[in-house]
Amino acid sequence: MSDFKVIEIKKSVFENNDREADRVRDELKKKKTFLLNLMSSPGSGKTTTLKATIAALKDEYKIGIMEADIDSDVDARTMSETGVTAVQLHTGGMCHLDAGMTEQGLESINADEFDFVVLENVGNLVCPAEFDTGASKNAMILSVPEGDDKPLKYPLMFTISDVVLINKIDTKSVFDFDDEKVVERIKRLNPNADIFFISAKNGTGIDAWCDWLRKEIDEWNK
Repeated sequence: MSDFKVIEIKKSVFENNDREADRVRDELKKKKTFLLNLMSSPGSGKTTTLKATIAALKDEYKIGIMEADIDSDVDARTMSETGVTAVQLHTGGMCHLDAGMTEQGLESINADEFDFVVLENVGNLVCPAEFDTGASKNAMILSVPEGDDKPLKYPLMFTISDVVLINKIDTKSVFDFDDEKVVERIKRLNPNADIFFISAKNGTGIDAWCDWLRKEIDEWNK
């Protein structure tokens, strides 16, 4: 009978990444740099929400943005127009960022010079949720047009997010979206998740969202 070894590849990859993520997080804490991992589907309004967030906070914090994408530099160009430092991270076809990739981005942007850094992760609700980036907090955006059933279809994303932004509430008259159902579904998965209903387009809810960020950033950077 032949001897052979069975290697659990996926388990090994996740365990290695988790260790690296913890190390990245510890370094960020020492440097007093708050890193927000922002995730969502394509078209949910991540970039518009970021622009509104930057406008509200840029006079209080030194902000850096890391834009992750499979290709193109469109988002980084858009962010740089707000006056903050931005860098584009190309994933080489991968649909997520892991801790090692995040660390490369942090080094390229000189993250220790910033109070607040945002990682705009690759747009989808599956892969980014599986990998700890080393962020201080995880945030996700769910837009009204996507539907209130997404917590049922993509539970992991909602489970690992510290805060959920329900964006494009200015379109609720057009779409069949139930506020109570979506909150109940999110809370069932993640009772501790904070939820904000916003419109990045007209500014509704942005103040409350930014108040949450101020509290988290200031607590992290003590």
